[in-house]
Amino acid sequence: MDHLLMNTRSLFSLTYHAIFLLFLSLSISKFSLATTLSNETDKLALLEFKSHIDSPLNVLASWNDSFHFCHWVGVTCGNKHQRVIGLDLKKNKLVGTISPHIGNLSFLRSLNLASNSFRGGIPSEVGYLIRLGNLNLSNNPILGGKIPVNLSHCSNLQSLDLQYNDLVQGIPSELGFLSKLQILILDNNRLSGRFPPSVGNLSSLQNLSFAYNNLEGEIPNTVAQMKNLTSFMVEINHLSGVFPPSLYNLSSLTCIALTTNNFTGNLNPDLGNVLQNLQILWIGDNQFTGTIPVSLSNVSDIHSLDLGNNYFTGTIPMSFGNLANLRWFGAFNNHLGNYSVYDLSFLSSLNNCSQLELLSVSDNQLGGELPNSITNLSIQLLRLRLDGNSIDGSIPTRISNLVSLTELNLESNLLTGNIPSSIGKLTNLNALYLGENKLTGVIPSSVGNMTQLLYLYLFNNSLEGSIPTSLGRCSHLQDVRLCHNKLNGTIPVQLFDLPLVQINVSHNFLTGFLPPDFGKLELLVALDVSYNKFSKTIPVQLGDCLALETLYMQGNSFEGTIPDLSTLEGIQYLDLSHNNLSGQIRSYMANFPVLQTLNLSFNNLEGDVPVEGVFRNASAVDVKGNTGLCGGIQELHLHACPKKHKKHFAFKLILAISIAAAFCLTLRFKILLYSFTPFQPKENQTFETMKGRNMIPFELVKISPPSCSTVLQ
Repeated sequence: MDHLLMNTRSLFSLTYHAIFLLFLSLSISKFSLATTLSNETDKLALLEFKSHIDSPLNVLASWNDSFHFCHWVGVTCGNKHQRVIGLDLKKNKLVGTISPHIGNLSFLRSLNLASNSFRGGIPSEVGYLIRLGNLNLSNNPILGGKIPVNLSHCSNLQSLDLQYNDLVQGIPSELGFLSKLQILILDNNRLSGRFPPSVGNLSSLQNLSFAYNNLEGEIPNTVAQMKNLTSFMVEINHLSGVFPPSLYNLSSLTCIALTTNNFTGNLNPDLGNVLQNLQILWIGDNQFTGTIPVSLSNVSDIHSLDLGNNYFTGTIPMSFGNLANLRWFGAFNNHLGNYSVYDLSFLSSLNNCSQLELLSVSDNQLGGELPNSITNLSIQLLRLRLDGNSIDGSIPTRISNLVSLTELNLESNLLTGNIPSSIGKLTNLNALYLGENKLTGVIPSSVGNMTQLLYLYLFNNSLEGSIPTSLGRCSHLQDVRLCHNKLNGTIPVQLFDLPLVQINVSHNFLTGFLPPDFGKLELLVALDVSYNKFSKTIPVQLGDCLALETLYMQGNSFEGTIPDLSTLEGIQYLDLSHNNLSGQIRSYMANFPVLQTLNLSFNNLEGDVPVEGVFRNASAVDVKGNTGLCGGIQELHLHACPKKHKKHFAFKLILAISIAAAFCLTLRFKILLYSFTPFQPKENQTFETMKGRNMIPFELVKISPPSCSTVLQ
């Protein structure tokens, strides 16, 4: 009995283990099958994604059965289940649409398709990717449509970057459900509507950028709820209202960008006390008023401060010299200053800003003498802009201390004295703007040392002497404006080897002739040599300046005929008036396709005025003061050109016929005369001998013209 019981227990034990092993085997098989099926879903989703795009760089060549899909380019799989968790195909020049099957990659955590050429829209199926933490579809310029509301289902999303696309309509309020979102970048699209208040629910958000869109209305107060926000960028929209009060509560902010909107009102005097972590404050190009808060000098970490294009009044605080990290400071185009001698006092305080790279306070009401202290500004200073004020005094000799300068703009002030020769030590200068002042003396030859110079503006001063030949060493020079001075001499031939795009030397006392070397300026778009004392002919080589759009040569003593300039098909403005040009108006001028104005007045031109092209528009053409001109359209009020008389023509015709008839009669008479004269040639006398005696054999005479035979009959 015991033996039987023991056998029964053994049998039961074996049966139990067998059943357990069978269950385990079935479970493993089922799990393996499920894994296989799930993996197959991922593979099919990827292949569907591939079928909707073209790859000029062939980066998807590995996406086939020769490789496991986890080893395909751009694909990342998890170690445990071999499911796709990452798809990164950025910067591969892919073209096509984003397949809705992307939503079947249910384990996907990161999707980066940035910097390609996807078109169409963002499929709503992306909202199925509930594990997604990072979505970057930026820099696909033709990816349009709306932002899918379904994105709010991606509850694990931490970063959403859709910048530089073509997205339209409003920002979905449902995005406010993405409680884990830290980065939200939607700039450079065509989004419209209002700033959604629900964005304030994004309590984890650190970086918000809605810049370069068409948003309007005010910033909602709910923004104050985003206590972790460090960057708030909404520049270049149509937003309005006062400086958002909600921002004053966000002490964590390091960047505020409100540039180019319609914000109004005064800034809170305590702005710098409550936002002490600011590094960037851009509020330019709005309608802010009042004074600049002195408290901004307490924001010790600020490095970029843009207050330009507003209506600020008062003075620039002296305490800004405390901003030791300041690199960019712009307060241009406001109403700062009072044309007072104290307006520029702040400049000396900025000597403490040793990292300053840009200083622009142009177009204000700053008065007083240009202080020598500007020569002690940071040696890292790249751009100094004081133009458009009422600053007097002279340019300091030690301006050469600012060795890093790439732009020096003192234009439109009241500066006097000479241009110091030491300015030539600014060898990094790209742009020198000193126009519209009261500068005297000569242009220093040292400007030729500024070999990086692109723009040289010295117009509207009282400079004299000649144009320095040393400018020929400025091998990058593109734009020279020396007009309205007292310069004399000729245009240096050294200029004709430069890549000049514009030359304006008008209203000076330049003499001589324009050399044919002008034809070497193939990039020249605008040439103005008007109101000088140039003489002789206009060089035909100007026709080689194929890029010319503006040619002003009026008010000189050019003579001769108008040269062939028919190759200047892009010419828009042509003025040759008030010279001594003669001859006819060249017919090609009627064929210029884009010519808008043509002035040929007060010359010695004669003959017919064309009626085609620009000559059909009396308001675009001026030909008065040329007494020999006639014809043209009625609105030009020129006398009619004389017509050729019919009787005069008939007389000429009869005279021609008479002469022809007389010739034929004379010829006939001579033939008859010779035919009746007996003549026996000597032996061996040749035709050449007879020909030498003016004898014409009858058989060589051919009277074929019908007119002759008709007359003889």
